[in-house]
Amino acid sequence: MTDIKLDETDRSHGESKAVELTVNRWLDWIARAAVVVVFAALVVIGVALIPRLLPLDSIHKLLMLAASISNVLFLSLVAATAITRLVPIQKSKGIEPRISALLGTFLCTTLALLPKAELGPVWSVVSTTLILVGTSLSFVVLRWLGKSFSIFAEARRLVTEGPYRIVRHPLYLCEGVALVGITLQVLSPLAVLIGIAAVTLQCRRMINEEAILKVAFPEYRVYAANTSFLIPTKLSQFPTKLSQFFTGSNPP
Repeated sequence: MTDIKLDETDRSHGESKAVELTVNRWLDWIARAAVVVVFAALVVIGVALIPRLLPLDSIHKLLMLAASISNVLFLSLVAATAITRLVPIQKSKGIEPRISALLGTFLCTTLALLPKAELGPVWSVVSTTLILVGTSLSFVVLRWLGKSFSIFAEARRLVTEGPYRIVRHPLYLCEGVALVGITLQVLSPLAVLIGIAAVTLQCRRMINEEAILKVAFPEYRVYAANTSFLIPTKLSQFPTKLSQFFTGSNPP
């Protein structure tokens, strides 16, 4: 067992405390294994559903195939990244951040259990395109996040390059784009309620994560002061930051 200990520090304005952190390497690897097993199972399910899209006799089916492959690649990357990620140096305190993280991660999967909505050809293409764009960009952002990836509110290493130059939570933004597409495909009052609940939980996750990052990395406050939370608000700076994303350093 390897211990990593941090002194307890009080935070004002309702922020979480920086708790004394003892990392049991065995428990850490059990947590990694759990993530791998769950997301590997989702990958298997995703791959098994791909043959149902055949034959590819329309543009919509081609988009559906691309979206399915993109989703499988993203889920595979989550599983792989869970193995290679760094040991956390800071964790959130209490049960609420953990419950919010788990529900925020998996609640949207219940949308797959709802019956498909009759959208018509145009909205079907729009919804599938949103899923394709959202999952593809999520894959790119997760590559940049790399070894700092976590499901729970934990601090591993501060990432401020690439898509994190544009907004502080680009992965949640990209996943939100995909969520809109998925919700459209099963559009109903229940689907909208699930979508709203998922977005609410994701917002809570972002707040919990920022509280931990501010404690673990004092420089995060400066970064947060100069970078939009979720949506690029300084549109005049967006082209510059987008250019920096494509010309920045290699993913961690």
